[in-house]
Amino acid sequence: MVQKAKILLVDDRPENLLALEAILSALDQTLVRASSGEEALKALLTDDFAVILLDVQMPGMDGFETAAHIKRRERTRDIPIIFLTAINHGPHHTFRGYAAGAVDYISKPFDPWVLRAKVSVFVELYTKNCQLREQASLLRLQLEGGGSNGVEGKETAGLLAELSARLAAVEEQAEALTKQLGEEAADPAVVATAAHLERKLTGLRRALDALEPGTGGGQPMLPAQA
Repeated sequence: MVQKAKILLVDDRPENLLALEAILSALDQTLVRASSGEEALKALLTDDFAVILLDVQMPGMDGFETAAHIKRRERTRDIPIIFLTAINHGPHHTFRGYAAGAVDYISKPFDPWVLRAKVSVFVELYTKNCQLREQASLLRLQLEGGGSNGVEGKETAGLLAELSARLAAVEEQAEALTKQLGEEAADPAVVATAAHLERKLTGLRRALDALEPGTGGGQPMLPAQA
């Protein structure tokens, strides 16, 4: 059974957290609440998250400052951040969100379907990434055990084919969502989201290609982390 991904919801207002939980409950993932930037940073010390939904306007440490701390940490800097805000101060305010490391910037009230669709892509990408790392670790053990011929060699080839198929599935889903969002509105949020997905998927595809027998002349080069 695939372990559920964790989604971090950060907002100082309980009613907003409740609304986000209602919207995202259909994804059947683990939703973790944080009522402040400080509380969010504590949660990130111990748990891995697929995506963070971060409110901009919070007392004390606001969303921009919280995002800056997240991006400075080695452990958390690659976690996608979606900013949620009830105010709109124009392009400069939006640009500040992207400069802080957000992959998307959504103004309230937002379309629940769009938010759920965007979050689901990052959850799927996170899940595939975890699966790829696990399968790569298994393959490494097989290769170190000398399983390059006979039955074990066939198992290795089958494993590579399965990995490629799984990655192709998430590539197709990400491409479909990016195309759909692009048709709706060609705004900076779409560009940022598409660029982030492309970078992550390219990294995963390169990691998988490196596992192919004969890469680099000899045993495949296995990445430390996909």
